[in-house]
Amino acid sequence: MVPDKAETGRIPAHVAIIMDGNGRWAKARGLSRSEGHRMGLKATRRAVEFFANRGVRALTLFAFSSENWQRPKAEVEALFDLFVSAIEEELPELREKGIRLRFIGAREEFPEDLQARMAEAEAQTGANDTMTLVVALGYGGRWDILQAALRWVRESGDAVPDPAGFADFLSTAGLPDLDLLIRTGGEQRISNFLLWQAAYAELCFLEALWPDVGDPDLQDALDTYSRRQRRFGGTGEPRDVAHA
Repeated sequence: MVPDKAETGRIPAHVAIIMDGNGRWAKARGLSRSEGHRMGLKATRRAVEFFANRGVRALTLFAFSSENWQRPKAEVEALFDLFVSAIEEELPELREKGIRLRFIGAREEFPEDLQARMAEAEAQTGANDTMTLVVALGYGGRWDILQAALRWVRESGDAVPDPAGFADFLSTAGLPDLDLLIRTGGEQRISNFLLWQAAYAELCFLEALWPDVGDPDLQDALDTYSRRQRRFGGTGEPRDVAHA
């Protein structure tokens, strides 16, 4: 759905991040990839605090893609252990700060103990309203669109889908439209992340590897966003306020 231009501001309502570079960060220092992921978790904590403090309503993080299953088994299992410990360690602070935690992706493919912790964390933070922190695990944009289409067919019958109605069947239903998509690590692609949702998002690519990303990098991304004129297919003139 195209956002209402009158509601767009200098602070994006919804930010998403492709957290790239943990492995390269570790390799450059002669460390294991698992150590890179642990350091990446510290950058994640900084990012959550940064955006919550600036009034962002939703932050979506690409933590484990549907393609990441192709990685070595040992690395995948280490990531699962890290996810479990991260949920347990971060949950008290998320509750204290009023941050709602939500997971999107094919969670049924993950170990049962991780699934249980995800469900418990969602339940314990479900009433929080300072910011929604969305963690994409086992997620792919194509998967998201396909599962939404299948749900539409099951639940809507012969009705013809419209963009606004179809978005309600995506895994991000209920969140603000995506305003800003950030990728770290110097790559310039979105790698099957939020394909539908990113249709009108501003894209920002940072050279810093994810473990090195701090407040100055994130502020640069916000500053870049604030300088851009979002036309949504129109001319950007004051009289042009209709949706594209």
